Amino acid sequence: MKKLGSLVGLVSGLVAGYGFAVSGAHAAEKRLMEDYVKSPLPPGFQVIVTELEGPVFADSKGKTLYKWPIKSIRNGDVGEQKNKPTCDDTVYKVNAGLMSPYPGGFTLPEVETRPSCLQEWPAVYASADDKPVGKWTVVDRKDGKKQWAYDGFALYTSVLDELPGDTRGGTRRKTGGDSPAYREPVSPMPNIPAQFGVYSVAKGRILATSIGYSVYSYDKDTATKSACTGTCLNEWAPMLAAENAVPQGDWSILERSPGVKQWAFRKKPLYTRIADEKFRSFEGGDVPGWHNVFTQTEPAAPKNFTVQDTRAGQVLADKNGRTIYIYNCGDDAIDELACDNPKSPQAYRLAICGGGDPDVCNKTFPYVIAEAGAKSDTRAWTAVDINPKTGKFAKPGEAGALHVWAYRGRPVYLFGNDKKPGSVEGDAWGEFNGHRNGFKAFWLRDDFRTNAG
Repeated sequence: MKKLGSLVGLVSGLVAGYGFAVSGAHAAEKRLMEDYVKSPLPPGFQVIVTELEGPVFADSKGKTLYKWPIKSIRNGDVGEQKNKPTCDDTVYKVNAGLMSPYPGGFTLPEVETRPSCLQEWPAVYASADDKPVGKWTVVDRKDGKKQWAYDGFALYTSVLDELPGDTRGGTRRKTGGDSPAYREPVSPMPNIPAQFGVYSVAKGRILATSIGYSVYSYDKDTATKSACTGTCLNEWAPMLAAENAVPQGDWSILERSPGVKQWAFRKKPLYTRIADEKFRSFEGGDVPGWHNVFTQTEPAAPKNFTVQDTRAGQVLADKNGRTIYIYNCGDDAIDELACDNPKSPQAYRLAICGGGDPDVCNKTFPYVIAEAGAKSDTRAWTAVDINPKTGKFAKPGEAGALHVWAYRGRPVYLFGNDKKPGSVEGDAWGEFNGHRNGFKAFWLRDDFRTNAG
């Protein structure tokens, strides 16, 4: 068994070589939230419309339910197959060697206090009397217990979720190919016609076609009449409704011409852009008068944050225009526990941004400081106290603690070498372009090839 120091040293060497219901409820009163298809639930479960992930299933206490779908990474597969839960009470002490360039057998950081998968991801157990309901089934675990599953995937909650509506444990947003096998919130079907789909992106829950092409609205339209006629139709294709289609919820139908029907969402007729080549593109929204359509939008960042144009799209920035960065980390054990939050080991982050030295790290990627008494109207953004030497949450009144902004419960950062607004020199800093263990700029668009993956 190799020593932890060797693993941290290896990480540092490689870097040197490469140079919501509680708060969500009142937010829902201010923002339009996504509708979903109502279906029978087993006793003790509910649906909560969350700020970041739209409608999700939750337990009786409001804790979001997650699945861990299997994913192929560099040297193998991690995650769970349908009907085969593997998250258990084993405490792994060495890395698995699934992510090159590290071979297996290195001692994991803070191994003495490393939790098991079940401690981080409590299983949603079922009783012997529980019966399947629709896609809800009961599966057998290797420890002899029974566990609830949805669509075959075993269900868990996250210790990172504190209040009903939190989705800090995971996301449905698409991540880079070298990212960990993240857990995903489990959700009901969105209440949309069959030819549409809804996807999680940086700006919220975007409406698209069923195969993924963006859907747009036009400022000159009214709820009952399309202004896109003639040459406009050379660039924009109306989303036509079948002859027997009927209005439902936020969805209505207008008649473009006798017998030709078009879908409208929240009184806005819908189109696709003929020139779009990528799924979930925002390029049509760059055309004056045209807009991407969302079932719900991302909560606003705290006041004084700004949006800056960069060489590869727009980023979130602080009040001085300096780019905001997010830290990503998943360890290389079989259970792929997150190492991206203050409750997790900080050895990975310190190795990447400071060669293990917290003082260097805090200069390379300094925290985004929150003003005293700073508050947010959403659970997406919070102000937290951090011990800058350890990277862990500070105790109340702890000397030297920093009051910093956090997104999804994780501190956000600046980059020391960004000298002017729009600089993104810290993007992709770390292992596998910042996806596995490193920093990514807080991109506000998912459709640029340089930052979407």
